[in-house]
Amino acid sequence: MKTAFRYRTAWPAVIAGALIVGTLPVSHDTVRAEASGQAGAVNADAAVIADFMKRVEAYVALHRKVDSGLQEPPRDGRPETFIMHEQAFAKAIQQERPYAAPGDIFTKPMRNIVRRLLVSVFRGPSGREIKKSILDEDTSHIPLQVNMQYPEGAPLSTTPSQILQGLPKLPDGLEYRFIGERLILLDAHARLIVDVVDRVFP
Repeated sequence: MKTAFRYRTAWPAVIAGALIVGTLPVSHDTVRAEASGQAGAVNADAAVIADFMKRVEAYVALHRKVDSGLQEPPRDGRPETFIMHEQAFAKAIQQERPYAAPGDIFTKPMRNIVRRLLVSVFRGPSGREIKKSILDEDTSHIPLQVNMQYPEGAPLSTTPSQILQGLPKLPDGLEYRFIGERLILLDAHARLIVDVVDRVFP
């Protein structure tokens, strides 16, 4: 089953929030110093996100390489045929990433950016409802390990639009999902857990 990834680029809205300046009267030197510091923080975040996207692109290249070497599944409409192909896809990627570990794609600086974004969402006016919508599907019992296949038949959590709007846009086929209070990067075609950010709920 050939899969195609399309790229869409956007930067997190959380970066824009770093540009907000207070309204108390301050000196011009103070304003310039604060603006310089805020600009530095924004540039640092942008560099971290650019690195994240490069890591995503490297995984996508691997996905395509594996996909090109797999035989097309029979088009007989049987669910078990699709599942077998999915499992073969996941196994092939696992073999290409034998030492995959948390942080390979979500580096520590990127995990910090993700947590900042999610804290701002969960502590916002709709935070309680957003958290409830995520936890409507009980996924807390699902074992989590990078490079493992998401259990067949296990529920997939909702990822609210308020969260998706702030995170970097992913190529088609990669998704942000939650397992309990952890955010994962999921390869939807292989149902493979690519990476994880823990402790994302404030």
